[in-house]
Parts: sequence; structure tokens; C-alpha cells
Amino acid sequence: MKRVVFFIALFFVALSSYAQTKEYIWPKNMMPDAQEHQVAAKLPDTKKESFRPEDNRIPYLEWYDAPAKEVQNGGCMILISGGSYKNWCDVKLVEKWAKRFTELGIQCVALVYRTPRPVGLPIYQTAWQDGQRAVRLVRSQAKKRGFDPEKIGVAAMSAGSHMGLLLSTSSQTPAYEPVDKLDELPCHINWAVVNAPAYVTTDGETGTRATRDGYGIDVKISDVFKFDEKTCPMTLQHGGTDPYTPNGSTLVYRKLREMKVPAELHLYPDKGHGAFGFERTVEFMRQMGFMGELGKEEELMARYASDDARADKIVQDVWPEGKTPDFQEHQCKPYIEWHMPKNLRTKGIQIIYSGGSYTGNDPDGFEVAPIRRHLNEQGITVVTMKYRTPRPSKESGLAKHTTAWQDLQRAIRLVRSQAEKFGLDGNNIGIMGSSAGGHLTLMGVTSSRHQSYLPIDEVDKLPCNVQWGVGIYPAYALTDGADKNNTTGGNADSAVLVPEFSFDLDTAPMYLVHGDADGWAAMNSVKVWEKMRAMGIQCELHTLALRPHCFQRSAAPGTGSYNFVERIGEYVKGRLKME
Repeated sequence: MKRVVFFIALFFVALSSYAQTKEYIWPKNMMPDAQEHQVAAKLPDTKKESFRPEDNRIPYLEWYDAPAKEVQNGGCMILISGGSYKNWCDVKLVEKWAKRFTELGIQCVALVYRTPRPVGLPIYQTAWQDGQRAVRLVRSQAKKRGFDPEKIGVAAMSAGSHMGLLLSTSSQTPAYEPVDKLDELPCHINWAVVNAPAYVTTDGETGTRATRDGYGIDVKISDVFKFDEKTCPMTLQHGGTDPYTPNGSTLVYRKLREMKVPAELHLYPDKGHGAFGFERTVEFMRQMGFMGELGKEEELMARYASDDARADKIVQDVWPEGKTPDFQEHQCKPYIEWHMPKNLRTKGIQIIYSGGSYTGNDPDGFEVAPIRRHLNEQGITVVTMKYRTPRPSKESGLAKHTTAWQDLQRAIRLVRSQAEKFGLDGNNIGIMGSSAGGHLTLMGVTSSRHQSYLPIDEVDKLPCNVQWGVGIYPAYALTDGADKNNTTGGNADSAVLVPEFSFDLDTAPMYLVHGDADGWAAMNSVKVWEKMRAMGIQCELHTLALRPHCFQRSAAPGTGSYNFVERIGEYVKGRLKME
């Protein structure tokens, strides 16, 4: 009996020595730049009557229970709260993250750093010191806790995301002088999840909201971010109305593009300061291999092969016989196809067409048919379009897109003219295209007041504006790739939006999705988003790490490019009045 009691006691001693959740990161009396007014505590704890500041000076790690062995993937995530560097306030958010990441097989640990802001130092300095030290301590525990020391990530919010960017981009810059042997370990991280980063641009780097919303030729990324050789892949998520400007995230993304560091950028319309799109974070981590090997890629056409949700298909010529403007014999004949759903749930209409470099286009290919079928399943009427290709002859003097643009403007008017006949709403029309079709979508969204042809009949008296657009890896949007791959990746200051986009008063909101590894660079979409936001038009934008042009042809399950059809479907439904 005594032996049993002994072993039980020994078990609990061992358990307590390993499972203790709180671990201080600095040795006693060795914390750099210690200041009496600072504490290391969560905001709710500081409000308790029993709270004693003098007992809560040293920052600490709070380890969560390890994930179940059957789901462990060797990763560890450091969770960092925001709070303007004045407090540690995102308790519920961090707990939510910890629960979900643990379920996904990732060891989680929260860093409780020093606040409020230090006196006589940059607002982030003591927190950054705590962050670098915390990474070293976490790395030192990898073997003991069963994770890979080179699979350490950070998930953060607001001021915590500012620290996350420092840890992601500037690990080769010491935030403090070494205090012991632990500081011989490197403090780089391997990936970062950056939500609503604050103080990124120079108009807000001293700890305020971005006073000019991140705009201005003199506004740039704060110099505190070094973007050194250990800069890691990251996903940036930001609300379009955040006063800690989303332009900070677009500028960081642009810098990562210059460095060829894989990254994702997710921008949400009409959302303020907050953390959004957690499942997109999961998709990013899966795509990057941070959660184990990717599954076998599946073809989109195989996943959406059925037309069972379609009730009827009606084919119509775009132009009356003999009335096609700028007719050229070498081009195909343009037409539209109405795809009526069996279960109509909205009066809105989605027009879809493919890319093809303006040399060809396929209304039944992988860029059109799958999303058309999915929208039909949702009860949405889809109109597909075959526009004129190949490009107009050089002798004609017409731009590569002119005849396609004429076809699109006419198709929108034609759909609008017949909507009522089919019980639909001619004033609730969206357009969608990929690649060259994405460029054509931008033409349709931004330049409807610019007439591409002279009127030929009563249909042409109708407007050709639309209520939304979906641009899938749009090509040719920037001057460094007006007719080819972007020569500078769209990163150069000289790479600006091409002049054919008018951005007129009828310019509509957009959903933009682009592969991060696309030769027709993701900056095509990013700079469109920046322009529209400057006009007060909130758009949604998503880039997908490691994905090239035509990314939707096939994709691995659980990644962003695998789920993009459903994502776009949700956006389209959000633009419609669904029954």
C-alpha cells in the first residue's frame, strides 16, 4: 500500500513539474528596461481587488494542454493579445484560438508581455524584448513538449500583430542585450498569422491610429520592420474600415512580394478593427505544409460535373445579324447562354466568362462551368458568355480587348433587357471573369460610362453598369504587364493601373482572388483594391499562398484554392436577395 501511495505521489510531482501552465520568461532581476509602472497580466486580472502589481512584473508564457497525440503535427503557436501596448485585453480571442489550434494538432502557448507602454522608449520596445525572449524559451522546450523547433508560429491581434511583424521580419535585430545562455538560441519564427496590425505605417507608428489612413506619397512602412533574411511566410487579415489602416497590410504584402516570401492577404469590406477569417488561416497553414503533407490535388471539373440543378439552357446571339461593330472574319461569333436553375431563389443574375489571353475563350471550361454549376445549385440564374477572340488584327488599330469589351457591354444590356421576361431583376446583375476575363471584368466594373461602340438598336439605350464584379486572377491590370507577365511583379512604384480603367461614378464593389505565385502578379488585384478603397468603394480581396495562374484547375482539399468556389458563392449570395 505504501508503495502504491509513493508511486501516486511521484506521478503527481512529475505531472505538476511538467504541466505547470505558467512559465516566467526572465530570470529574477535580469529583465531589461524594467519599469515600475509596468505589469505583465491580463486585463481582467488587473481589475481584481486582490491584484498586486508588485507580484506581476515579470512576463510569462501560459502553456495550454498539448493536443491529442493522434492529431499532433509538430507545430507550436505563440498567441499574442492586442491592447494598444497599454494592456493585454484579448482574453476570449486568445482562448478561442487556443481551442481551435489545439484541435488541429498544434501546441499553443500564450505570451503575456509587459504593459502599459514604457517611458522614454519606443512604445513597443519592452514588449518586443519579451517577444524575442519568449520565442527563445519556446524553442528551448521543443523536445520536451514534442514539437519541431522549426515549426514555431505566431498568431496575434492589433498591437500584438505589430509585435508579430517585428518577430516575423526583424529577428536579426537584437531587442536586448543577452542575459544568459538561453539568449544564444535564435529568436526567428517560421510563420505568422497577423490580424489587424496597428502602427505599421508612418502616419501612425508612434502609437496612434493612422492619421491619414495610410495614404500619401510620404506615407510608408515604419522603418522598425527590417525585413531581414529570416523574414517568414505570413497571412495578413484586415478589415477595410479599420482606423489602423489596412494599407499597412497591403504595404507589408508588397514588401513580401519583393522578397519572394510566400504570403496571403485577406481584406474584408465594411469590417473594422478585429480578427476575421480564422478558417482562411487554417487554409494558409495547410497550403504551406505547416500542418503536414497536402492531400492529392483534385480537378475542379471533376468536383462540379453535374448539371442536375439546371432547369433550362437558352442560347442567344449577342449581336443582330450584320450589326457586329468592328467585325473581323478571323474572330469567333459571340453568344450568351442562360442557365436557369430548377429551384430559383433570387431574381439576381450572374454573368460569367473565361480567360484565354484574349486569344480564345471557353464558356464550358474549368474557369466557368464549375462556378456556374455551383451557383445553379444555390438557386441563382447564370448567364455565360462567349466573346470575340482571337485579338483584333494589328492592322485594325484596336486594343487587344476592344471587341471583347464591346461584347460584354452589349451582353449586359441584352441580359438587362430580357430579365423581366424571365422573372428576374435587370438591376441586380454581376459579372465574373478569370485572367483576361478578369481584365474584362475590371473594364465592365470601372468603365460602364465609356461607350465601346455606337448604339445599334433599342437595347443599346439601356445602361451597361453592373452591381458587383468578381475578378479571378485578373491579368493586364498594371503597366508593367499590360500585355504579358508583370515584369516587376507589380511591385515597382512605376507599375500603376492601366489607363483603360476609367473608375467612373458607376464603379461597383468587387471580390478579388489571386494566386500569390502568379506571373500575372497578385499586385494587379491589390492595387485595384487600393484604388477602389481610396474612392470609398469597399471590396473584398484574397491572395492564396504558393498558387500560380489558373490555380483553380486543381487543388488539394482544405486549401484556399480548393474552397474558393464556395467562397465566391457566399459573396454572390451576399449581393443578392436570397429566398
